Order: sequence, then C-alpha cells, then structure tokens
Amino acid sequence: MAKRKGPFWARTAVVLGAVLMMGAGASIAGTHWLVSSATGSISQDTLITGGTRKAPSAGGGNIDGPVDILLMGVDARKRLAEDALHADTIIALHIPASHDQAYLVSIPRDTKMKVPAFAKSKYPGGTAKATEAFFFGAQNGGGYTGGAQLLTQTLKINTGLTFDGAAIIDFSGFKSVIEELGGVKMCVDQRVKSHHMKLVDGKPLYLAEARQAGGTKQDIWYEKGCRQMAGWEALDYARQRYGLKNGDYDRQRHQQQLIKAIAKKAASGGVLTNPFKVKNLIQAAGKAFVLDTGGVRIEDFIFGLKGVAAKDMVLLRTNNGTFAGAGDGSETITPKSMEMYDAVRRDRLSQFILANPDVVAKEK
Repeated sequence: MAKRKGPFWARTAVVLGAVLMMGAGASIAGTHWLVSSATGSISQDTLITGGTRKAPSAGGGNIDGPVDILLMGVDARKRLAEDALHADTIIALHIPASHDQAYLVSIPRDTKMKVPAFAKSKYPGGTAKATEAFFFGAQNGGGYTGGAQLLTQTLKINTGLTFDGAAIIDFSGFKSVIEELGGVKMCVDQRVKSHHMKLVDGKPLYLAEARQAGGTKQDIWYEKGCRQMAGWEALDYARQRYGLKNGDYDRQRHQQQLIKAIAKKAASGGVLTNPFKVKNLIQAAGKAFVLDTGGVRIEDFIFGLKGVAAKDMVLLRTNNGTFAGAGDGSETITPKSMEMYDAVRRDRLSQFILANPDVVAKEK
C-alpha cells in the first residue's frame, strides 16, 4: 500500500486555510505556494473500486456538483496487524452542489449487510456487519486499501451510496493536531467513565500500560458540561460507548462533534489565515492515513469548495440515534434512514431535513 502521510482533516485545513487567505486579501501566488508546500506530504491510494466511485452522471469526477467522501476510522493501537483492523467509525461527508454546507452522516458499524465476494483478500462473500466488511477486505494481504475497497462496495450494495473520495482515518492521529490547536471545546451530554484509560500519578495511560505501571491509579470520568479538552481527553471521550444511554449511537455523535470541533478551532483564532500556522498544523498531524481524491487536484478543492465553513457543518442521526436491533446483536437500517441515504445520493438532503428535522443531532 502507499506510504501513509498527511491525514484528511489536515488536508481539509489546507483547503479551508487557503480559501480564508484568499478572502483576507492574500495573493493567488501566496495561496498556491501554501498548497504546493503542504500537499507534498499527502499520499494517495485507490480506496474506491468495483463501480463504487460516483458516476459522472451523478456529478462524479469533478467538484462542480455535490461531493461525497467516505471517512473510515480505525484504532491506531491495532496497526501492528493491518489485517486485524475493523472500521470502528463509518461517516459519509456530504457537500451539496450549492457548496454552502457540509453534512456528517454516520453509518452504524454493527449494521448487518450483504458483503460481496472480494478476490483481493480471498473473501468468498456472505453476510456480516459493516465494520467486518473492512476486516474481511484487509485479510490475506488486502491491507488498508482492501478493507476500504470492500467496505465501499458493501455500502453501495446495501445503501446505494457512492463516493467521490475516501479516507482511512486514525483518530488517535488527531491528538497532535488538537494539541497544536491548543485543545478543542467539547460538550459532554452525559457522565461517562473511560473504559480505555486511567490516570497513573496524574498521567493518562491506556489500561494495558496502566496495569503494568506503579503509582496511584485513578479512574477517568467525563462530567456533564462544556469545556476545553486536551488532545488525549477529546479523543478518549469520543471513543467511549459503554455506559452511554444509546451506546455506539452516542459515540457516533461524539465523534461527529469532535470532527466539527477540530474544524471550528482551526477556522478560528487566525490559524488558517497564517500559512506558517497551517504548515505547523499539517506537520503536527504526523500520523498518516490513506486518502483517495478520485484524481481531483487539491487546488480544485480549494477554489471549488470555498463556500464551506466549519459553522456550516450539520450532524445527522441514523436510526433516530438509537439501536435498531436485528435480534442477533447486529442492526438494521430503518426505512427513514434509508430515505436519508437516498437523499444524500440524489443531493436532496436539505429537503429531506426540512421534512424530517428530528434527524439533526442536537448540540450544546
């Protein structure tokens, strides 16, 4: 697979930063300098195959119309074995043809789906959870790209969604980005205990490390209310699902909130209007992941998506934000959510939301 380099949201920071620079009166030459100096660290690979790339008739192949990008989150601690990875987070980023809004639509990881045969990983086909489709595609040398390719094929068969691009995100890779930003504001809507970390003599450690460490150990609790969080806190909070009222659905919403919080913080405080701060932000991202832009140049994203801002990012709920069980531990997609996916595909999401305002996740 391709060498992992700059992450998707760091790339998005470049795009938004260049746009804001232009709006602030920066020269076109300066903008191109910023792009060229930053994009050299971004690696691309083919994550979308098998007819899952959006067709030209639906606006695919350029960004003049609606743009749909699949975000797949993986757990960095499992990177020692790429063929053991699952896509713990599956989010469709939809930007309508008007380019004045951005929507984050989650697809529940435990949704039971028909998974097609996949020669690259020697998977014969069958029925599995969405998160397992990525796992089966990564087997037998399929790796990250195989996992993404099989997942996108699975999503097309079961939801009808196709994509202009895709990114495999390591959420832990956001830690350095958040620290470069000086933390982000997160709103905790229900008290929850961390099931992944403990404080050891005041230092946050993963449970496996904490068990082996000496010193005073303390549970980590996230109390209700809005506050500034450090990188490790924001990421750990967004990973919790046990102990939450709606389990993984609350986690999906919290991860959407984290993405929006990073984008909002990057867009404030003069970060994106300063090319040197943008460069530091990209370098801070450090940990890489795989990106597929469908052959569209990053410069085209800059000029084509200049109307999108972090404040225009809308978080949407699948299955009304609650578990829709299939009776065997997996889930199904409700008819209403299937209508929402269809609205994404047809670029009629704003009309769907007007008719179904309850799909918008409430934010503090």
